[in-house]
Amino acid sequence: MDRHEMALTAARAGADLAMELFRTTLTVETKSSATDYVTEADTGAQRRIIERITEAFPDDAIVGEEGDQRSHLRPDETAWVIDPIDGTTNYVRGLPIWVTSVAAVEDGDPVAAANVWPALETEYHAGAHGVTCDGEAATVSEVTDLESSIVAPTLRYDREYTYAALLDAISPVVGDIRRFGSAQATLSLVADGRLDAAVGLLETRPWDTVAGVHLIERAGGRVTDLDGDLWTPASEGIVASNGAIHDDLLAALPD
Repeated sequence: MDRHEMALTAARAGADLAMELFRTTLTVETKSSATDYVTEADTGAQRRIIERITEAFPDDAIVGEEGDQRSHLRPDETAWVIDPIDGTTNYVRGLPIWVTSVAAVEDGDPVAAANVWPALETEYHAGAHGVTCDGEAATVSEVTDLESSIVAPTLRYDREYTYAALLDAISPVVGDIRRFGSAQATLSLVADGRLDAAVGLLETRPWDTVAGVHLIERAGGRVTDLDGDLWTPASEGIVASNGAIHDDLLAALPD
């Protein structure tokens, strides 16, 4: 089994466990804020994913959101990046937009990704070439002007200024704005053209981004930091688009 196949297999395994517990009575704890949740579904799904991966790739590093896993990627390493439930607030509230995400990185570059949405029976995955969504090839949208575009904030809400600053900057120039509460869901929707772009102004985290970035790039899109330079897991901020509106969107972002 190669890493593309393993990414999908492991993501499905974690998603199955999370789905078994979805909309059941859960013990819910908080981490960095009153709405930064973690449940036994998160930790159990991550354990199941890691078990699948380590059976086939015991020497690979693991970077994961929950538990004692490392929280960052090291340059030039081979590793797996895991988010057992991306969109835990949605999950806890019974909303169906949440994703089990698994990505593989070799020598610092993503080589495989799978984002599984079990509550909506949808899954995205990609290896070295092309993106598949529910068995069909997926590509980014063909929208060429901001006025017709649908753009989504991709990362977490920030009370102080960044979320409001982003909305103030792009609302006058884009067609519409959506916020889904799951970064990986949002990036997946850019990869298959249902959204035209996604933007986050805050520091990115690998489990929120790496799989979705790989999907977008394999689907023909473009991903940069806020200055228009090539995005990496160490970048602060992310702009992901179909490519055609990318430069105009960068120009519209707040300083």
